[in-house]
Amino acid sequence: MDFLIENWLLILLALSSGAMLLVPALSGVGGGKVSAPEAVRLINREKGVLIDVAEPAEYAAGHPVGAKNVPFGGLETSKALPSNKATPVILTCPSGARAARAAGLLRKQGYEKAVALAGGNRAWGEASLPVEKAA
Repeated sequence: MDFLIENWLLILLALSSGAMLLVPALSGVGGGKVSAPEAVRLINREKGVLIDVAEPAEYAAGHPVGAKNVPFGGLETSKALPSNKATPVILTCPSGARAARAAGLLRKQGYEKAVALAGGNRAWGEASLPVEKAA
């Protein structure tokens, strides 16, 4: 009992850090992002569509091979999105920040499997996955 009293701060810290690790997993928060290998799995096994929400100049500078360019501002009205809203849509951009916002926007529109590529195009390249640049 003396141990608990003397080390209450360490115990509190351990419990709170454990809770911070468990809460996202249990509540589904953070489920809107996938790693580069998981994105490849979605593309290959579930016929996922890869959409780069970067501006055209950013897209031309480098993007994952096969990604369609739909700038964030035109996402809601784009014809490049799959008509089947159950199809996985993997969104990316240079850093992943716009892609996360775009994934949330598409989920609100009914795309139940809209996810952002965690780390964006940078993470894609770091995973040694193919990147293409406009000629």
